[in-house]
Formats: sequence, structure tokens, C-alpha cells
Amino acid sequence: MKDDVRKYIYGAIIAFLAVVLSWIGIVYVSSCGVTLTCNRAAFKVDRTPIPTLIPATLPASGVSLPSAASSANPDTCRVPIVNFVGAWAVSEADEADPFYFVDEDGKNCEAVFSDVQVLFNQPNLRGANSLACVSCHSGDLTVAPAQLDLSSYAGIMAGSRREGNKPKGADLLGDGDWKASLLYDFLINEKTNIPGHEQALMADSLLSVGKPFAGVLPTPLP
Repeated sequence: MKDDVRKYIYGAIIAFLAVVLSWIGIVYVSSCGVTLTCNRAAFKVDRTPIPTLIPATLPASGVSLPSAASSANPDTCRVPIVNFVGAWAVSEADEADPFYFVDEDGKNCEAVFSDVQVLFNQPNLRGANSLACVSCHSGDLTVAPAQLDLSSYAGIMAGSRREGNKPKGADLLGDGDWKASLLYDFLINEKTNIPGHEQALMADSLLSVGKPFAGVLPTPLP
């Protein structure tokens, strides 16, 4: 009889413990899942742990052109892009020599070729997301369109259509006649049949470039 009582007592205890363990297991799994870390029970963070990053797919920002509405600065010169490049083209100045132009405020100004080269190196010259000129017209004439190198003074002076890496090709600068030159035509006119030239140069955008020149302009202007 005592043995039967013990069996009932032990059976009841075991059943009770089984129910308790089952209940605990159900609560744990519903809260923490089947892992031991119990991440599901952690409070949600209402903020990101690091600042949000700019998506890498956005286009790289280029050098923005100065605003035409900017006020006149007595220490710099403001000039439309096409006039600036034209002043250099007709000056026939050597790479390190200055050339001269009159800016939008009527000031006599001077600059050097490196100021012009910056324009060919920067994107967005033909509008938002347009490539830099040197992205296509580089020093590798085997792939450069029209065998034209705009990445250096020597490349520009060598001209275009230099098949077989000829040292001299078609003149780009118009021999002093800027508006009749190949460079002016390719900068100022849209050419829908030529990739990268679908838009004309942003010719009305003003550059803040060069510095005032105290004296009479020694070279002709475009």
C-alpha cells in the first residue's frame, strides 16, 4: 500500500515538474526563439548606431562652377567659360606664360594655361552628370576619340586626327580665329551624333579665375 502511495506522489511531482518545464520552454521559445542569445527579447534601438552613409551609387561630385550671381571680387576675375578659353586660344601663349582677357566687370585680367586645363579635367562642364573632357580625350590615342588628347598643353597643341600617333594633327585653335576653330565648335555646339557631346558647353556660366592685371592688354581678344 505504501509503495502505491509513493508511486502516486512521485508521479504527481514528476507530472508537475514536466508541466512547469513545458511552460517555461514555451515562454522561452516564444520570446527568444531557438537560440541561446535571446536577441528577440532585447529592446529595439530607435536610432542607427552609426550615421547614415551616402549611397555609393550616387555620381561623384565634381567641381561646381561659380554662380553668375556672385558679387564682384576685386581680387579675382569673372568671365564666361567660352570667352576664357577663347582668350587663351588666340593669345598663342606658351604653357607657362600668362594670357589676358577682360572680365564681366570690365577689369583687365591675366591667367595661365593651368587655369584652362582645370576646365578640361572637371566633370559637369556640359551639364549635370556630364563627364570630364579628359575622361575620353586622354593621352592614350589608341582609344581617344578623334585621336585628341586634352590632358596636357602638348596634347592640345598637337591637335586631333593623329592617326598612328603622329606628332601633329588638325589644328584645334583656329590659328587665331577662335570662333572658326575646331575647339570652339566642339565646345559651343551640340553634336547629338557624338557620344559625350549631346549637350553644348555651359557657356554662360561664369568662372571666378585669374587675377586683375594692371596695364594695357598686350594680346588680342576673341
